[in-house]
Amino acid sequence: MHFVILGAGRVGTTLATILDERGHSVALIDQNPDAFRRLPSTFSGRRVTGVGFDRDTLRQAGIEDAYAFAAVSSGDNSNIIAARVVRELFKVDRVVARIYDPSRAEVYEKLGIPTVATVRRTTEAVLNWMMPPDAHIVWSHATGDVSLIKARPVESWYGLTLDLVERLVSRRVVFISRQGHLDVAKPDMVLQENDELYFGVSGGSGIEIREILTRDPAVEE
Repeated sequence: MHFVILGAGRVGTTLATILDERGHSVALIDQNPDAFRRLPSTFSGRRVTGVGFDRDTLRQAGIEDAYAFAAVSSGDNSNIIAARVVRELFKVDRVVARIYDPSRAEVYEKLGIPTVATVRRTTEAVLNWMMPPDAHIVWSHATGDVSLIKARPVESWYGLTLDLVERLVSRRVVFISRQGHLDVAKPDMVLQENDELYFGVSGGSGIEIREILTRDPAVEE
């Protein structure tokens, strides 16, 4: 997958490095070519010097092939303009903007662009917005017999009850994380956008859960 990041500050270079190390294609944009010095020598992605909301700069970064875009430069206005250009002109669905002024966040959310406030969330939150659904171990018993797998389903699962999700996945949903709050899962809860599910499993692999949740649910008519 290809990812484009605006801003070669600490957050931007950290994001770019993580994605590069995971084997993804990455392009990092910044007006200051000296900013790229923060990248490790092992970084194999593109370094693009230019204005982040300039169409030619974005095309040079491969925005037309991007799975996701993150605007994490030091300027709120640059971030939101770039995010809107990428969303509206290049039709990239997965876009997130870093906002230094939390009071602006609500306005930008209404435009359909998720925002991340610097104090409230950091690199991890931006990465969660950019990455496709996944499943990984967040806790495992010392014996390895039982594990807790955190997973995020694709959009086609939204609207299903947790009872139905459990039957389709053949795993028990123990907890659900919604809007920053972790609650005990109840069968009649309805899955919503950005919900994260915690499954209790025997053993320690989330591969099967990930494979199921990244496909459309096999719901019988």
